[in-house]
Amino acid sequence: MNRLIVAFAVAFFCPAYLQAQHVLLEAEQFARLGGWDLDQQSMDQMGSPYLLAHGLGVPVKDAVTTVVFPKPGTYRVWVRTRDWVAPWKVPGAPGKFQVLVNGQPLRQTFGTRGADWHWQDGGTVEVAEEATVTLHDLTGFEGRCDAIVFSLDDKFVPPNDDKELPAWRRQQLGLQGPPEDGGSFDLVVVGGGVAGTAAAVSAARNGLTVALIQDRPVLGGNASSEVRVWPEGHTRQKPFPHIGEIVEEICPPKRAGTGNAKGADVYDDDRKLRVAKAESRITLMLEHRVNAVEAVERQIKSVTAQNTRSAKRFKVTGKLFADCTGDGTVGYLAGADYEISHEGNMGASNLWNVLDQANKKQVLECECKDKDALTVQAEAGKVAAPFPRLEWALDLSQKPFPGRAKFKGQWTDSALSNLGGWFWESGFDKDPINDIERIRDLNMRAMYGAWDTLKNVDAQFPNHRLGWSAFIAGKRESRRLMGDVVLRADDFRNGTTFPDPAFPNTWHIDIHVPHPDFKAGLKGEEFIAVATTGKEYSYKGPYWAPYRCLYSRNINNLFMAGRDISVEREAIGPIRVMRTCGMMGEIVGKAAWICLHHETSPRGVYEHHLDVLKQLMNEPGAKRRETLDGPLALPAGYVAPAREMAGLDPAKLEGIVIDDESAELKGGWSSNGSLTGFVGENYHYSSDPQATARFPFSVTRAGVYDVRVAWQPHANRARSAVVTVHSADGDKSVALDQTKPPEGEHGFQSIGAFRFDETKNFSVVFRVAGSNGIVHIDAVQLVPVKSGSK
Repeated sequence: MNRLIVAFAVAFFCPAYLQAQHVLLEAEQFARLGGWDLDQQSMDQMGSPYLLAHGLGVPVKDAVTTVVFPKPGTYRVWVRTRDWVAPWKVPGAPGKFQVLVNGQPLRQTFGTRGADWHWQDGGTVEVAEEATVTLHDLTGFEGRCDAIVFSLDDKFVPPNDDKELPAWRRQQLGLQGPPEDGGSFDLVVVGGGVAGTAAAVSAARNGLTVALIQDRPVLGGNASSEVRVWPEGHTRQKPFPHIGEIVEEICPPKRAGTGNAKGADVYDDDRKLRVAKAESRITLMLEHRVNAVEAVERQIKSVTAQNTRSAKRFKVTGKLFADCTGDGTVGYLAGADYEISHEGNMGASNLWNVLDQANKKQVLECECKDKDALTVQAEAGKVAAPFPRLEWALDLSQKPFPGRAKFKGQWTDSALSNLGGWFWESGFDKDPINDIERIRDLNMRAMYGAWDTLKNVDAQFPNHRLGWSAFIAGKRESRRLMGDVVLRADDFRNGTTFPDPAFPNTWHIDIHVPHPDFKAGLKGEEFIAVATTGKEYSYKGPYWAPYRCLYSRNINNLFMAGRDISVEREAIGPIRVMRTCGMMGEIVGKAAWICLHHETSPRGVYEHHLDVLKQLMNEPGAKRRETLDGPLALPAGYVAPAREMAGLDPAKLEGIVIDDESAELKGGWSSNGSLTGFVGENYHYSSDPQATARFPFSVTRAGVYDVRVAWQPHANRARSAVVTVHSADGDKSVALDQTKPPEGEHGFQSIGAFRFDETKNFSVVFRVAGSNGIVHIDAVQLVPVKSGSK
């Protein structure tokens, strides 16, 4: 039976624990969290999650719980918190909050001091045997509370040492014993992003029992509504067009309105959960974080998963393990070989967006924590949206940034599209694991500082307010676990072929660095990135990467899928997008079945059973086994979903249509775009001066044809893309401004009428040299000109 293990029901018993004279109340164990968010990102460093008042400047609703005390009396109160902007030595202490006992605030305001997490003295309070405890946010600006201690010993101070505190917590919680039994499985998948979810589903359909362990309440990772990065990468590529079918079940299709930092419904968290829960062999452990691994003689025996609400630990044993954490956590704890960059990292993003209070539709769809009050204001015609001056935010009043007048980020056009997108990124010189709180907080200071400047210095956007922001950081790189093959960026550039092709890559070699236009005076605090472009970061795709990147070279039963696979640093660029990561997961699930069925290791799959893996790669993703040794078969009554073309079907368009897939490409062209509305399966673009694209064709009837070309407009497109038509009357070149949309139907624009006859082959050729921007090619259309038409 499918099992779902979630956070325990804190509302049904006292969420504080009694040990002698002390009462420990973990913030995450409040019965009602109100508007406070549970943040587990630094749990490995702290030993516990904490609550965050992430209100975008609007105080969040109270968190409330009931505490039972060992006896009435006078208790000294300690609150573990910090002033989150203190590391920058700026004034203001924005994260202020109060602790109320039976409705009365303690004498101290918390979150006002200390750069590091510490116990702040809250004074004393008189209580009976039971009391209501409340966290009351005062600002909406990222106040945070880890735990509260009530002590009858007036001289007691709770431990704060990184080594002593976790053990003390467990003792106070009555959890100092060994972990509970979490079950035994064929495959234990740690990390419930797209890669981990696809791995679990793939393995379960192949007859394996699977534990899928995820430390958030939703699946999807960066592709969830909590982070809101749109999953990129092309699925179902030749010669293995079934690879990616499970990913397509998990991830919603690309449509108009999809992209980064959109509304929560765009990312369809329920879709991912439905697919996982439909598999009876998957035990889904949401809100559990793996923080310990038992490994003996290069073999993982079990992982320990801690519930992020109750702090209870579960020992989960398995035959095989898959590290889909992104951070390589399981491999690291098991002693796997790994690499990590110590400088020049790609950063992490906390995406954000804004809304117009004068727009009733946006107000109705608002995800603000004060939506009720906002709706009342809008109905009363109060549409102005003031924002306070923030002395503690990053001071950008004299600095350029995307969204400010005359300044744009990479590949953007309108002012609002410059705010909160993928290039708002920091942490280039930070440890992506141990410094993640600092990285996220810098992103917050940059967002608040930019909005303060736009609103109060530049007097822009009078009716706009911050609409949503991710408090979970979307990482791009971290640890990389080493396999038998360490894939290099030059393998992509050179088209290196391997005997074990496993998953297709279509995203370019996308490495982010601080944007040179926006980093002056911000050493160590850069917050705007630029992505690599040009011929040296392009390759001919799809490029099939080898299976040997997907297992550890020194931990014998460990797979990996996601950005933590075996690649050198530059090769992170093409492999890290999430649909691509999901296809890695599909392969891991298939290979795991081979391991068990043929009693071999992940390495043994390559050495002895590669032909079996390739056979499985040719099977539909929907096929299932009733038992581990049973045959693969489609479910009774199964109807294969129609293969939807990603864009407009060329066969349904008028005349002769030559898609870019049929073009003869020379030089560096990329096909990893994220725009919609194109023709066929994709489009290409290039800034390589040596690049050309030839669209060959012939006609079956001589005559005059209207030649039309299609492209996707963008601010970075060529302003003078040269297109040459080779016709029966010779050659003629025209220049197109591709920053503007085509004027014709279906995204095409006519470039003139030309005569062709049936005796020769003709072509339309795009040339990048001298184009003043990135040349975009999508399709060429020829429509016969009717007699008498001009």
